[in-house]
Amino acid sequence: MENFHFREKMTHFDHECIPERVVHARGFSAHGEFELYESMKPYTKAKFPQNPNVKTPVFVRFSTVAGSRGSKDTPRDVRGSATKFYTEEGNFDLVANNMPVFFIQDGMKFPDVVHAIKPEPHNEMPQASGAHDTFWDWVSQNQESAHMVMWLMSDRAIPRSFRMMEGFGVHAFRFVNDEGKAYFVKFYWKPVLGTHSLVWDEAEKLGGKDPDFNRRDLWESINKGNYAEYELGVQILEEKDEFKFDFDILDSTKLWPEEDVPVRIIGKLTLNRNVDNVFAENEQVAFHVGNIVPGIGFTNDPLLQTRLFSYTDTQLFRLGVPNFHEIPINRPVCPFHNN
Repeated sequence: MENFHFREKMTHFDHECIPERVVHARGFSAHGEFELYESMKPYTKAKFPQNPNVKTPVFVRFSTVAGSRGSKDTPRDVRGSATKFYTEEGNFDLVANNMPVFFIQDGMKFPDVVHAIKPEPHNEMPQASGAHDTFWDWVSQNQESAHMVMWLMSDRAIPRSFRMMEGFGVHAFRFVNDEGKAYFVKFYWKPVLGTHSLVWDEAEKLGGKDPDFNRRDLWESINKGNYAEYELGVQILEEKDEFKFDFDILDSTKLWPEEDVPVRIIGKLTLNRNVDNVFAENEQVAFHVGNIVPGIGFTNDPLLQTRLFSYTDTQLFRLGVPNFHEIPINRPVCPFHNN
């Protein structure tokens, strides 16, 4: 016991792992920068979407949802696309999926739909796939899931590359300008290369031949200087127009038709640097929809309200300390202090 070198080395080894995420466990990340095309000053007092001359550093993590950390990249599944903006006012996290809607309206059902789509409890199969009885039982009893299931059964569920995948903030958020006027806003990432998918036979063969197909594509493309690029779009609605539609615009199982509320392209994200350490960056990064900056706010979407609680709760468990925001990959780079 006097050999403190031995004890410290073994303690580091015994404690070096953290629990994998309950959802989005299988992921890969990259660094980049965001630059603005068009100022959003009339709509929001947030500074990073105001000055086209300022480049904001970002960190982006792509992921599947249902599979474990050791599963393959190419199952039929929803994909996550979470972006951390390191702005001069603090971190803004835009936590997105590659489909514009979600399975449920009420956040109370979130644990239930996740349990339904996870592997069967008695044999842990099938891995990284919702094609089993428990999930279809869920869909049959929760009709609001029908819209999302149509997306899940489409080409969008098997992206060809992270570089060819759209991202949707799903929820309606708020922009608030200097005068205090608020607007509803939805966020969109549109890949410069266009949206492309694999067919089922390709996905099955690639999953067996190279389970790391999507992460390898991103890693190698960035190393070659073939950077991943996405344009940021917004749909903006005045608050007075909330009830002009024949559906609830704050319902996460619905989308805002682009022919009625056009998407305005306001900037571009470029991923130009790979991670240096997967554990320290990809695994320890903690995204949270509650990480906002002045000028961006929340709405009464019940699912969004649930996520505002759940993200902090899960990071406390997974990373083990309430100071997870001080981990380097999560640390803001702004000149403010909380004393």
